[in-house]
Order: sequence, then C-alpha cells, then structure tokens
Amino acid sequence: MGLAGAAGLVPRSVFASKKAPSDLYEMPAFGNARILHFTDCHAQLNPVYFREPSVNIGVAGAYGKAPHLVGKNLLNRFEIPSGGIEEYAYTYLNFDESAAQYGKVGGFAHLATLIKKMRGEVGDGKSMLLDGGDTWQGSGTSLWTRGQDMIGACNLLGVDLMTGHWEFTYLAKEILDNAQAFNGEFISQNCKVKDDAIFDYEYGDIGDFDEDSGHVFKPYSVRDVGGLRIAVIGQSFPYTPIANPQRFIPDWTFGINEDDMQEMVNQVRDEENPDAVIVLSHNGMDVDLKLASRVRGIDAIFGGHTHDGVPGAIPVDNPGGKTLVTNAGSNGKFLGVMDLDIKDKKLRDFRFRLLPVFSNLLEADAEMTQYIADQRKPYLDKLNEKLSVADGTLFRRGNFNGTFDQIICDALRIQGDAQIALSPGFRWGTTVLADQAITMEHVLDQTCITYPETYVREMSGNDLKLILEDVADNLFNQDPYYQQGGDMVRLGGMDYVIDPLEKAGSRITSMQLDNGTSIEAGNNYKVAGWATVGSQSPGEPIWDLIADYLRDVKVAKITRMNTPKLLNVDGNPGYA
Repeated sequence: MGLAGAAGLVPRSVFASKKAPSDLYEMPAFGNARILHFTDCHAQLNPVYFREPSVNIGVAGAYGKAPHLVGKNLLNRFEIPSGGIEEYAYTYLNFDESAAQYGKVGGFAHLATLIKKMRGEVGDGKSMLLDGGDTWQGSGTSLWTRGQDMIGACNLLGVDLMTGHWEFTYLAKEILDNAQAFNGEFISQNCKVKDDAIFDYEYGDIGDFDEDSGHVFKPYSVRDVGGLRIAVIGQSFPYTPIANPQRFIPDWTFGINEDDMQEMVNQVRDEENPDAVIVLSHNGMDVDLKLASRVRGIDAIFGGHTHDGVPGAIPVDNPGGKTLVTNAGSNGKFLGVMDLDIKDKKLRDFRFRLLPVFSNLLEADAEMTQYIADQRKPYLDKLNEKLSVADGTLFRRGNFNGTFDQIICDALRIQGDAQIALSPGFRWGTTVLADQAITMEHVLDQTCITYPETYVREMSGNDLKLILEDVADNLFNQDPYYQQGGDMVRLGGMDYVIDPLEKAGSRITSMQLDNGTSIEAGNNYKVAGWATVGSQSPGEPIWDLIADYLRDVKVAKITRMNTPKLLNVDGNPGYA
C-alpha cells in the first residue's frame, strides 16, 4: 500500500466504495502533516452551479492524460462509478438532472465548515491552508470593493499562504495594500520589478519588496506544520502581462522562470533545512506537469489556473525523484486535502483526496454566513435584478464555446449592429439552470473584470484568422510552456474549421459568416468585442450591454451555436 501510495495509485476513488453521502467527508488523519488547498474561486462567496467541461482536448504528450479527460473517460481513469453525486462533482454527465437532485456547490460558509473539519481531524498546528489565487476577481462585490471583500473572507477562512493571477488586474498599489490586509502571506518567486524600473520603483516601502533580488513579494515561506518545517514557494501566473493589461502593473514582470525555480528550491533546501518543499502554483496543470519533470527537489505542486478538478495526485518522475502534481478545480467547488508522511526529510507516503463542497451536505458556518451577508447587503438590489429567463442551461467552460458565451456574443453583435462578435475564452463564470431567472449577478459572474469596455470596429478577414490562430496556439501548442491556459475565443456570427494537431498558423480554415458567405482575407467586417488588453476600448462596460439585451429579449434563447467543426479529434478522451 505504501509503494502504491507513493505512485499515486491508492486509494481507489473514495467514492468507489459507494459510501453514503453522510460519509463523503470522512478522511482520517494519516502521516504527520495535512495540506489543504483551494484555488480559482473567482470571488464566489455564495454557493453556485458549475458545469464541468465536455471538451478539454489534450495533444501530443498530454493526449489521454489528466487533466485532458472528460466524462466517462475521467471516471474510468480514477475508478469513480457512473451515476450519483460523484459523477456530478467531476463531470458534465447528466448535469441538469444531477443539479436538480444534488444542488449547488461551493460557498465560503460551507467551505469554512469543511476546512474546520479537516483541520480538526489532525489537531492544532498540524495543517496548512493554501489559496492558489484568482480569489479577488470574478463577482460584482469583488470588483466594487477592489477585492477587499475576499481579503476579509480569506482571513476568516484562515488562509496561511496565497499566490495570484487575476489579483494583478487591480492597480499595483491596490494589490500591495490588499496583500498587507491579508492575515497570511502573499508569495511569488516569479513576480519581480523590471530591471529598468528597480531604482525608481515607487512602491519600495510597501509590502515585501526586496531591492537586491527584485522580488515584489516574498518568494517563499517556511511554516511549522506538526513539528515539521515545510517550505512553500509561490509561483504566480507566468503570462500575466500578456493575458491581462500590463498598464495596471507596468513595473512588474513574471514568466515561468524554470531556472529561477530550480535555484530557489536549491536555496531553500540549503538555507532553511526544510523537511519538505512544495510549490503553490498558478501555472496551469500542463505547465506544472512539465515543470515537475525538470526541476529537482519539489515534493508536491498544488496547482491552479486551468480549473481542472483532478481527483488524484499525479506522480511525475524527474532527475531528483518524484513530484506530486495536483489541481483543485474552481469556483470554490473543491477542497484538495493531502496528508504527508515525512521522516528524515523524505516524503515516504501520502494520501490525497479532492473533496467536492456540496452546500446541501455541509452546514454553513455562522460567522462566515454573517460576514458574507454584511458584504453583500449594500449591493443586493443591483445583484438581484431579474433581467431575463434562461431557455436552456447556460454555462461557459469548454475549449470552444459555451451557451452563456453565445448569449454574450449574441448581445455584442445585436447591440453593436455587427456582423461578428468576439468574446474571450475565460474559464471562470457560473452556470445558470434552464428556466432560472438570469439576474444581474449572473451577468457579473461572467464579465466582472477591471477592463470591461466594449468596442465595435472594422477587422479584415486576415485579422480574424490571426486572432484565431494565436489563441489556438496558446491552447494546443505541443510544448506546455507556450500555453497560457484559457480556451478558444468565443464567436458570434461566424464559424470555422480547426485542426488542433496542425502546426501553428495552419490550424484554422474555412471561415464563414452565418449566412454561408466565406470570410475573405482582404475584406473588412464589422466586429464587436470587449476586454481589450493593449489599450482601453471606448464602449460601455460589457455587463451593461448584456443587461440591456437580456431586458429586451425577456427569454434568453440561443438560435445558433457558433461552434467550430473539429478535425482529428475522434476518439480523443478529452472530447465528448
């Protein structure tokens, strides 16, 4: 059992024993340190519905491997039985029926109860709670409070350490002020002040800036967990200044920085004499898997960014031994729990479970419930405005399109009187069930960013192809280090053919408008969109545009899904 555990093969899914739901959260203490981890909650303080993807295609070395497994392929890989509450937790299968039966997931009040239970089972001082980032963004209240509502919630939750990504879409001083208000520590080994800005760096007296190394935040922290010294190195999203506006943080630079990570691991092991070294990462799981194969001396990586709810810890061989890689989903839906058995500074064994947070099965923590109510009270009238009714289930997550994304594109195209609409392939955004009222809060859940302005402009057919090719290479590049982690740009008014296995620049073909007219490279088209990264667009915020559209249509119906035709994906375990 010990050898199998070290290989990540034990236990069979906790659900495979067909325990009753009342036993879902039993996890007896094992080893001598417990690490708790959540990530990518996107400021969802209350329980939500969230549909897992039916398309998460892996190519090259990622083909057929976690996290690129969907539906029954994922259940089979992790020996989870079909049907029931566990299928609902990890897959899109039978989502509508299961959502009606099992209810909402997540919510900080229910997450708080689960965390207290998991900590209580091992005793005081023997656990550590990690937050993988994307915590201060994703809801109306987080935008209006500039992330401060989430700082208070995480302080109540007892988060020890966090790193970030969407946190960096506020202004630099706001980020640093929030980090100081956080009771834990914000850590990042790859967020540094640029060389040409370091001598005139404006915020050197705020936070943990190190003039010698250039680190904006502490790169790592060493904590006492059950009498063991456990070092945690932070890794923020490497492509932040590319995927998000650099104008908010003009002096900061990021990157995967593999060599820096190896140097940091070596330094920590030499200077801190830790019993274990772990990485709190917002790289995305494919990047973490590659990093784990190349950097020596990391015992485990607790990852985020790609929203992959992976039920097992994946062991990765590297020149120094093995590294365990995990990813804990999104929207507050999961809590990762890893028990470590460490002796003589060696990880001898472990137990890992990814626990779904079912709001119907976990009692809401009273203190957190009151805090959330207080934070939301000033905004309730706006959040609760009923705009329309969903004609079918509206979701976002998936490589190519989602039904809520189509609503966004339809709104952009119609309100902007445009031929084509473009919307970013964000992976955050909650699910609305069929026949449910669509509120302003639902719209904000899909669109709440600090650069929400819309545009209508002329683009050539060549421009459109370049955009699609660029995003496709981010998603399907065979080298994970060149992947940024989002999904394909969503489209309204046009379709195309894509071959994920083709080389960069040759994946996209046969672009055409909804009426069947081919999109020509030299012709111009009227295009509506939002969330421009390079500079601020002139139009109204996207949520106001969508709200106007939904008020007009009364019932949100989708007459046409602009989903591309896919080539060379038959049989891919990430495609259903």
